[in-house]
Order: sequence, then structure tokens, then C-alpha cells
Amino acid sequence: MKALHISWLIQVCIALAVADDFPFSSINWNSSSSTVVPNKYLIQFDKSAELFQKRSHGKEQKHHAIVYETLKKRNVKFHVHREFNSEELFMGATVTVEDPRDLAAIENSPGIHRVEPLRILVRPRSEMSIPLARWGPGPNDPLNALSAHEMIGADKLHAKGITGKGIKIGIIDSGIDYTHPLLKDTVVGGWNFVDEHDGPYTLETCGGHGTHVAGIIGAKPGGDFNIKGVAYDASLTAYKVGGCTGAFSEAAVISALLRGVKDRQDILTLSFGQPSGWAGSTLAKLISDIAASGTIVTISAGNAGHVGSWYANGAPRGRNVISVANVQNNVNLVQTAIINGVHYGPIVYQPANNNIFPQTGPLRVFATWTRAAAVFDHACKPLPINLSSFLVVVRVGACPLQQKLDNIAASSGKFALIYDSEEVLASPLPFTTVYAGFITATDGRFLVENFAVGTHITITFPPRGGLVGHSNEFGELVDPSSSYGPPYDLSLQPAVSAPGTDILSTFPRTLEGYGVMSGTSMSTPLVAGSIALLLQAIEKRYTIATDMRTRLETTSQPLPSSHTPGALLQTVTHQGTGMINIHNAIHYKTFVTPGELLLGDTDHFEGSHSITVHNTGPYPQAYNVSHVHAGTAITMQPNGVHPNTGPVPLDSHSASVELSPTNFTLLPNDFVTIVATISPPKGLDPLLFPVFSGFITIKSATENLHVTYMGLDAPLKSIKVIDNLTKLGGVPLPVLIDKDKKVQTGRRAFTMVDGDAPILVYRLGFGAPMLLIDLVAPNIKFRPSMNKIYDDDFQVSPSEPVDRIVETVGNVFRDYWVPRNQMPTRDFPYSAVRIDRLSLTKSAIPNGDYRVLLRVFDEVGDPSRIKPRNSWLSPIVHIRAPRGYQ
Repeated sequence: MKALHISWLIQVCIALAVADDFPFSSINWNSSSSTVVPNKYLIQFDKSAELFQKRSHGKEQKHHAIVYETLKKRNVKFHVHREFNSEELFMGATVTVEDPRDLAAIENSPGIHRVEPLRILVRPRSEMSIPLARWGPGPNDPLNALSAHEMIGADKLHAKGITGKGIKIGIIDSGIDYTHPLLKDTVVGGWNFVDEHDGPYTLETCGGHGTHVAGIIGAKPGGDFNIKGVAYDASLTAYKVGGCTGAFSEAAVISALLRGVKDRQDILTLSFGQPSGWAGSTLAKLISDIAASGTIVTISAGNAGHVGSWYANGAPRGRNVISVANVQNNVNLVQTAIINGVHYGPIVYQPANNNIFPQTGPLRVFATWTRAAAVFDHACKPLPINLSSFLVVVRVGACPLQQKLDNIAASSGKFALIYDSEEVLASPLPFTTVYAGFITATDGRFLVENFAVGTHITITFPPRGGLVGHSNEFGELVDPSSSYGPPYDLSLQPAVSAPGTDILSTFPRTLEGYGVMSGTSMSTPLVAGSIALLLQAIEKRYTIATDMRTRLETTSQPLPSSHTPGALLQTVTHQGTGMINIHNAIHYKTFVTPGELLLGDTDHFEGSHSITVHNTGPYPQAYNVSHVHAGTAITMQPNGVHPNTGPVPLDSHSASVELSPTNFTLLPNDFVTIVATISPPKGLDPLLFPVFSGFITIKSATENLHVTYMGLDAPLKSIKVIDNLTKLGGVPLPVLIDKDKKVQTGRRAFTMVDGDAPILVYRLGFGAPMLLIDLVAPNIKFRPSMNKIYDDDFQVSPSEPVDRIVETVGNVFRDYWVPRNQMPTRDFPYSAVRIDRLSLTKSAIPNGDYRVLLRVFDEVGDPSRIKPRNSWLSPIVHIRAPRGYQ
């Protein structure tokens, strides 16, 4: 049974995000965000199983042949698509299974370790992806395209001849245009895993994502726009796992990972994933095993910062995998516009939603607000003027920006420049048909004031040479779009951060050769290339390579939450341990371990930790140890069910930390152990599920290192997974509805014809390793944990256990490693499952009375042996299908 996801059609104001009821009129019942490939499964073999000790005619059989032979003897029907054959890391296959009974037989066969639905992974949504020709720059424009290198210290290493030479990097992505002039000498080979039979590498000609990633790492210097890769002498191999759409098969990714290990790549980098917060999937475990074996793996943290906490990428797992957050570049790449009629230099604007202004003739300026008086109420009301030949200048405020832009469009306006009271060049922009861009407050006021006094001003947009680098006031802050952790296991994710906004790099030649992109997809290859510099500098010594994450973490730069004086440091759940400084990571002589202290929640709190400081340099160093706290992330709203959306609010309450010793001197090759005793903050409401974090700094006269800590000041088990506070049609979730979207509050009959079947609508406020939807008998003696039963004929003794093991009639839907839903102001706030088939047999539900039982579990396993975390039981559903209904 396929899970449907319900998304909103209309924009809901932020105030509504905490409301209790959401109307049916704002729901799109036909949308789906399911990432499961129908009828395809990923099978992992148990290599230690007794089954594989069989021998045929004195020769050992291959694992795959043994499994297939065993399944065929059981009359199991299946079709093999792809095989995985790494005895050290992963043995298995992907198969199509049409009959769920055959799937059950596979799950229970000897030699099978686990069976999972095959999923599709997606690239993190980039904030901007524009071929450079659309911006209209010239190749010699002053762009300062290497500002990201300067931010992490890579420019200093290049000056010393450290350029990644001798290091092999595998890029698992959409492919690379290896004919690009800046990449043709860097890309040394590749494989294509897009179809189900591995084959020769094919050129990337669309999308551009993989080629952009490759340029960030390995573009040779000397080309247009003065760009170069951070490790431009490294050798790149392209492992193509997807095409233009940005969707990647999990099977293709596994094949690429195993091939990368076989090719002895030093680094594998992946700029995609799937938000889930869980690290228990087969793919996540494989990535962890690869990283633990010595191959360095970098992976993007995701671009879902607007969703809030507990929404980490599900692929990174283990202390060796390096997930990367996105830091704003110190330089914005912005477009220029020419002012005519007055002596005033060109103004710069940030195109919104990729709306690059086309070349136009002179446009007259029209302002909707002046200091003297409001003109047409700031564009909050309809504008009784034809604006087709005007450039409209709009100030933020008085009403939603969407309303202003709609009014401009309704008056035939096509162009708008937006400004705020601060010198901001970028801000979220709703959907609009108007070409829109953001300008600084200074430029906005200048245009408005000249309009107010009647100065005849026109503006033109040049076709070429308009792109320039502009100082970004938000540089060296975590980009709001970067995803928040922590994962549900309270590990540290993201691990580190790096610049990833407004990155100019290579594009396929079919897309003009160069482009600008933003997101964690860009910060991740910057880290991968930086690691190549470190590996070259240390001559790939294994002892350091396997501890790369710790080295990057302890030498990184913690970032503030804003540039306001006295601002709290950004929560570790957003920035990781800080922005990498690869120059310091290479040249510091002090090694500190571990790089992170995971404190757990209040039920499993581990506050006492040891930190080792080792002076590997030739001279003595004196050290001082201290504590600096970061902002405490208030991850949930006071109801304890709805998460706070991004930017997640920060609180100044901090942990108390005792350190001993705090001052010491280390001779060359000497070390000391610091004991850190950490206690959670006091005075915080546990219903807010506050995640506190900070840094234990170890400073000498020339070096500044730190160890990062993080903990949850609440019991994790108290988070309610199933949301029963949000209402739909006035009734608390979960609910059963009919095809007319009416909520069922009592016994209800369904014919199962023409869509007349019950639909379960639910929302998860927190993720779950396993979710089951079953049919049970109407008189079941079970008291659910979540809700009262609507009908009066349901009687359960008060002494009946809440989560007693129950007998089910049949399963309707199950899913594993399920992420939480987004808030109702975002896409896919609800999930919905149609109750019309039994999942095991795909057969129609027999006529009769049933209840629908929804359960979520804290682990994956046999539901008859484990208790659910939360459970909900529906009113009686009476199935009354006509004879012959299938």
C-alpha cells in the first residue's frame, strides 16, 4: 500500500503555524512525495549464515547462486536487477517481487540479513542554480570567485604548492562534463550506474550539478572568471548515479560506493540524501562501514533549514562520515542595473527565485512608498495604474510581500526591486510572475526619494558584463537554508560547515560552461577538496586519515548566530563544530581527541568525559582550557508536538562545565588528559526539548582548538511521535475520512467502489524507526495510548495494559526509518493511507467490521515482541463491498 502525502495549496501565515485547526480547502489530496520504488527491494545477505558453508562438487558456491537456488526451491518468484558483491562491505541484490507472499518468504529465508524497500534519493534543494550566461558577465569581471578558498585558508596552502596532487576523489553525482576545458585534465575516468547494468561513463549534458561539484574540487586554474578548484591537482573519477532530475536510485548509489572503494579512492563525496533523521537504513550503514574502513566520505547535510530541528540527512552515520552544513560566502554574486537621469553609480541587485531580469529598454521608476506619505498603501491595495512600462520599487512591510507582488502583477507590472530597512540583498520570496530582485536599503531609499520629488529616473539592465562580487553582510554565518540536526540518535550532524552560497564553478558546455549554485551540495565538495590538501600534506598517513573528522572538528571556527555584538554562538545542531580551516588543520601541532562529546538526553546522560591533548611539535607549548557555550536550540513549541521551524530560536541558558586542569605546559611529544564534567542547563522547560551545546577551548600562544559538546535537556522518550493536537475538520488527528473528506466519528460503512474507502490521515511530530497500520477486530481488548474512542460500544477494563501485544487481522501499510512530517505551513504536513487492501496479499479486505490500528515503534523488529511508542485506534469501519469486488 502506497503512502500518500498531503500538501498545502495556499500560503498560510506564520501565526497559523501554531493554530489547532487546518481546513480541508487548503489541502492537495493528489500529491505524493513517496520515495519508495514500487515492488522493488534491496536484499542484504548474512555472510556468516550456515547456508553459505554449502559446497557443490567440492567447490564453494557463490553467495548469490546459493540464495537464488534456495528461493527457487521454495517456489519464490523474483527478478534480479542488480547484484552487489563485496565480501568485506556488502553482499546482496535488488529484486522485483510482485506477490507480497513471496516477499515474506524471502524475509524468512536462511542467508537473508535484511530486506528493505528500494528508495529514491534526491539532491538537496539548491537555493540557486543559474548558467552564467544568463547573468551576462564578462570573463574578466571583478567577481572575487575564490572568496570561499580564503575563508577556509585554502589560498595559503595553494601558495605553498599544496594542491591535492596524488589524491584520488570519487564524485558520486549526476556525472561530469569531462570535455570542459578546466576539467579535461582532472577527470581520469568514470562509471555509469544510471541503468541497471553498470557500463562506461557517459557525459553530463544537462542539469549541471555533478559538473559544478567537480569544478569546486578540481577545476584547473587559468580559465575564465579566475576560478579554480580547491584541489585542482587531484584526480577525479565520475560515478554517475542520476541524470537531469536530481533523483538517484539507492541501488545505483550502493554500486557507486562499492566501485569507489574497489578503485581505491581516497575520498568519496556525495551531495545528496534524504531527510529522515535516522541512520539505520542499509545505505546509511554501508556508508558508515566504508568510512570506518579508511575511505573518507563527505556528504551534504541538506537544504531544509526552514523545516527546523530533527530533520537531518539520513545517510551520514558514524563518527567517520563527515556531513557538511552551508555557510554564507563573504561575497555575493549579484547583478548590476544602470541608473539614467542622475549621477549615481550602478546599483546591485540579487535576483530572486532565479528571475534574471531580461535586457530591456529604459524603465521609469515607480515607488509605492515615500517618507512623506504612503502611495497606494505600500502596494497593499490594488494599484489603479498600468505598470507595464515601469520598474516598481517596493519596501518590505505593512502587508505580506506576496500581496504586494500580486497587486503589481494585476496592474500589468513586470519588474520590481525590493528593499528593507536594513542593507539586505536577499530574502525569501513567494511565487510571483514578476521579475523581482532585492536591493540595499541605501539604493532603495535613493530611488524612492528621487521619485517623490519628481526626478525623471530610468533604469536599464545590461545584457553583458553585469555580474559583480558584492560584500555580504551575512558572510561567515550559517545559511538559513542549511538543515538542522540532531538526528534521532543524538549524534552530531552536521559535523562541520563550509562556504556554499553563490559558488561560481563549471557547468556542462551545453549550459554555457559556467554557473552559480548555492547549498550544501556546494559546501560538501569544498570540504572534500580541502581534505585532499590535508592528505597530500601528510602524505596520506593512515593514522591521520582515519581520524580526519576529528582533525577538522577540533581546528574549525565556531560561528555566531548573527553579527550583532554579543550574539550567541550558533547552535551546534546547525553549524556542527564550526567552519573548517584547512590551513590550521594541516599546520597545528596540537592534536586533541575526541572532537565531540555526545552527552545524550536526561534519561541517559553522560556528563563526565576525558579529553587528550597531545603536543606533536618540536617546542613546548603552554595551554589554557575554558568553556564557551553556544545558543540552546528550542526545538519544539510549548505543546511538545509541533517543532519550531527555522530559524530555530536560541536561548541563553547554558550548561555548567567543570574542567581540570585548566592550565598546563606540554613538552614536545607530551600529552595530558583533561577531565570535563558537564551538567545540563537549569530553568528550561523540557517540553521545549532544548538541545544545548558549546565548546571546550584549548588555546596556546599560536593555536586555538576546541572540543564540541551537545546534549538534550529532556528525556527523548517523552517526545510524542503521533500528533494528536493538530485538528482536521475540527477533530484531533489522527482521523479517518471518506472520499468526500468528511471525518468519521462513529461507525461508518464503505462500499469500496469508486473510491468509497476509508483514508487514514495522520501527522508525525517526531520520526519513528517503524510504523504499522493494521486492521484489528472491532471488539479488541486494547486501550490505545493516544485517543478516546468515539463510539460507545468500545469497552476496555481500566486495568487493561495500554500497549498490550495485539492480534491483527491484517497489515495495510508499514514503513521503516520514517521522518517526521513538516509543519502545516510547509509541503507535506500530513500523511494519508487509503485503507482498501491488505499489504501481504494485495487482496481486497473481506466484508465485515474492523478498526484501524496505527502504531509507531522505537525499533525495527517483530511487533509481537516489542511495545509501540504511541498507538491510535479508529472508530469501527464496516466494509460492505458488492459481491465480486476485487
